Amino acid sequence: MRAHPASAAGTADPTQRPATEAILLVGGKGTRLRPLTVHTPKPMVPAAGVPFLTHQLARARAAGVEHIVMATSYLAEVFEPHFGDGSALGLHLEYVTETDPLGTGGALRNVAHRLHSAPDEPVLVFNGDILTGLDIRALVTAHRTHRADVSLHLTRVDDPRAFGLVPTDPDGRVTAFLEKPQTPEEIVTDQINAGAYVFTRALLDAIPAGRPVSVERETFPGLLADGAHLHGMVDSTYWLDLGTPEAFVRGSADLVLGRAPSPAVPGRRGEHLVLPGAVVADDAKLFGGTSVAPGAVIGSGALVEGSAILSGAHIAPGAVIRDSLVGANARVGSRTVLVGAVIGDNADVGSDNELLRGARVWCDARLPAAAIRFSSDR
Repeated sequence: MRAHPASAAGTADPTQRPATEAILLVGGKGTRLRPLTVHTPKPMVPAAGVPFLTHQLARARAAGVEHIVMATSYLAEVFEPHFGDGSALGLHLEYVTETDPLGTGGALRNVAHRLHSAPDEPVLVFNGDILTGLDIRALVTAHRTHRADVSLHLTRVDDPRAFGLVPTDPDGRVTAFLEKPQTPEEIVTDQINAGAYVFTRALLDAIPAGRPVSVERETFPGLLADGAHLHGMVDSTYWLDLGTPEAFVRGSADLVLGRAPSPAVPGRRGEHLVLPGAVVADDAKLFGGTSVAPGAVIGSGALVEGSAILSGAHIAPGAVIRDSLVGANARVGSRTVLVGAVIGDNADVGSDNELLRGARVWCDARLPAAAIRFSSDR
């Protein structure tokens, strides 16, 4: 791919202008999140009372973005009925469905024709499964200031072995893209690709069309080899990849607690968030960032910590729910204990069960009373 230099045309101080357009990649199947994603695409699973995507859209709008194109694929029909044209959020939303898997780069190329930006203007790109406190305006400003072709949000992690490494020189220029390190010697930096980018528009149009392209494995390394200027901005505020049920539940709780920023949390931040239409017994205990969706019922004496209880779910008296997600219209019986568990939509977990970390009950499943108990590891 050929590099197209960015220019800083426009106002007297073009570095301060926000990007007004963005692409949101929301086509993934969310396989690791099942059963949460059996009936719902990953970005639409509720976090802190609203579909997770709502938080991303609201933060983009707060940063000055006006037009967003969603690159959809899995369960694509769910998005537009919920968000419509985006006017309720102050946005102009468009939707492009990917019929065959095209990878991250291919998905960008597939929707680029819906953008209105000039070839030298910046376009934001977000992944639909990252919860972050990234200063979006600062990323765009860095892109303009450094006259970069592509700018990447980088974050630092304690253990980078599960991620691709992105080392930079003292000026922030990206020097390499390294696959997941296998030995200590290969860990040359703690900086990783955090999943948000600013592309100069012309580079999106230059991605090969009609075939799968990985932006991480093909586009970025190819640009670097061609001499393009790829800039890395390290922003080590809140960052969480919501790719697993454990991470998703944690992210939802952090939104409720105020640890993760979002203007879209539908209520006051604190130990719990109970949405209108939910019914919570007076002696139930909710804390740790628990959210309770409309139509859910929390019975007498129940304890719910750091968990997400989705719409229509029913938690019977005396149940204990910690760091778990209970799906829409699911039922959890009396005295049942969930710790780090996921209960799928419409599932029914009978009374006196104990499901510990990593346990998943599939959508519509029925678990009899006292079917699973553990004598330790609680």
